[in-house]
Amino acid sequence: MKILVLNAGSSSQKSCLYEFKAEALPAPSRPLWEAEIDWTHHKVLAELKVATAQGASLEETLQSESQSEATGHMLRTIWSGPTKVIKEPSAIDIVGHRVVHGGRECEQSTFVTPKVKAAIARLAELAPAHNPANLAGIEAIEQILGAVPQVAVFDTAFHAQMPEMATIYPGPYQWLKQGIRRYGFHGISHQYCAARAAEILDRDLKDLRLVTCHLGNGCSLAAIRGGRSVDTTMGFTPLEGLMMGSRSGSIDPGLLLHLLRQPNYSVEKLDRILNQESGLEGISGLSNDLREILAAMAQGKFTRSTRF
Repeated sequence: MKILVLNAGSSSQKSCLYEFKAEALPAPSRPLWEAEIDWTHHKVLAELKVATAQGASLEETLQSESQSEATGHMLRTIWSGPTKVIKEPSAIDIVGHRVVHGGRECEQSTFVTPKVKAAIARLAELAPAHNPANLAGIEAIEQILGAVPQVAVFDTAFHAQMPEMATIYPGPYQWLKQGIRRYGFHGISHQYCAARAAEILDRDLKDLRLVTCHLGNGCSLAAIRGGRSVDTTMGFTPLEGLMMGSRSGSIDPGLLLHLLRQPNYSVEKLDRILNQESGLEGISGLSNDLREILAAMAQGKFTRSTRF
């Protein structure tokens, strides 16, 4: 069985093609093919890197009008060009997608249907930097691979059973009735890290209390007891919690009210600032990529008396 996995993040698209024996799914092994599209360094250009288990590789810079177009180009390198590992697209048996927000509607992995796609699109309001990219990946597969089965695996699902003390915001109870609660994100990563930690420690996951860390352009922590998420730093949206690449993380709500009262601020402007112009991007004034910031510091462009 050949399984294609797509992980569409806020600044990158990572994909792998795995081959498994039909009777069992073994521990993670090296994929037949893996690729990454990175939009971190250029807002318009996409940097594509592809590698295969046989040692073939490909690096390109794409100028595409949409992420879907870039994703389609990436997928075609599986069955064509120097990184070809299968003869034709029909060799792919099933496709799995990481989807960021499933809300209360999708609390476990599920086959993609029109109803599931509609839920992902509807929840894009709560994860505008992610769910549209996740949906674009699903639609790209539909266009290129046709009726191949697709499965959506939701980042919020692992946190869906957190206790109420961790999910209810201390506002009017009507908020909860409206679906305003802490959902948590990066659940796929936190779930895997917990299981892998138990494996490395040679302990039963049910006996462990863990704090797992997901650190990338988006960042979050999770408290895991007995293999279940009991608390996490992200909340109603992926904006809450730790400072991130371009997202602010948690800040004083009173600051937001103060800014919205200013004549030159709007909801749209504040949304852009908090999600795209804050975090490392904001405090450095240079980039949301720590590699670029460290390189600039090494060249003497930053000192502690200026920005750090």
